[in-house]
Amino acid sequence: MPNLSFDYALDLFSNSLTKSGKSINTIVAYKGDVNQLIKFLQSQLKITTVDAVQTSHVDKFKKYLTKDNYTAKSISRKLNSIKNFFSFLKAEAVIDSDPSSEVKHPKYENDLPKILKPIEYRALRDACRHDSRSTAIVELMLQAGLRIKEIELLKLEHVHADKVIIELYESHPQREVPLNNSASTALNRYLQQDRYDSKSKHVFITKTGRPLLARNIRSLLNRYFAKAGISNAKVNDLRNTFIVFQLMSGVPIDVVSQVVGHKRISTTEKYLQLIENKKEAKSIKLKEL
Repeated sequence: MPNLSFDYALDLFSNSLTKSGKSINTIVAYKGDVNQLIKFLQSQLKITTVDAVQTSHVDKFKKYLTKDNYTAKSISRKLNSIKNFFSFLKAEAVIDSDPSSEVKHPKYENDLPKILKPIEYRALRDACRHDSRSTAIVELMLQAGLRIKEIELLKLEHVHADKVIIELYESHPQREVPLNNSASTALNRYLQQDRYDSKSKHVFITKTGRPLLARNIRSLLNRYFAKAGISNAKVNDLRNTFIVFQLMSGVPIDVVSQVVGHKRISTTEKYLQLIENKKEAKSIKLKEL
């Protein structure tokens, strides 16, 4: 399609992401990266249509990002968005060739996942011990490996005595996650004693009865990290700690991968780099921290 506008092409791409079940945050990130390329092409190279973009133009954008002090990891992420954009347009026969296919990602080393030391997650537990809602959230991440989004979406009907059901969401399939005694006790205490009255089906709610959003959960736990004196910690470090502890305890990697909802076992394998002395696998039962 000659003289195809960037706006039209980006709308096509955005709609396809929505239909494929990508999260709002993912779509916003993709669009932001592609828009940055578009602005560069229009202002620096005077290119105004998608069909006019060439490999050299995308490569110049890559060099521009490097000169503007973007890290290799950030540039690689932006290129991934751009490659997905042009790959989609080519697959839909919107353009004849993909100008980004020959542009290589910059090399960089992946940062290892951060985990909490026992003294740190115990301090966090102590800091929020009088807040049953926060305690339940911490235990679900630390003892069951739930993602922050999965805690936001968790429904009352999917809570059982020894497990929770994680519904299909975005591109993640439904799965069952076993609960050990600590996680089950903390969750039941919150539900039976301290959860506010609400018609909401969500497990975690605000004082006004509305679902507790992921950003609210992150802010809440960050306050307790600070109270516990844990610096440079992120909420996802709780989930990372669960994964590493289970692998270190000898739980088979395929079991851990299934429990935490990794799509590829290679994602779980990267955590092995954090383990010095891995116990021999003897049981598929998850260990309690």
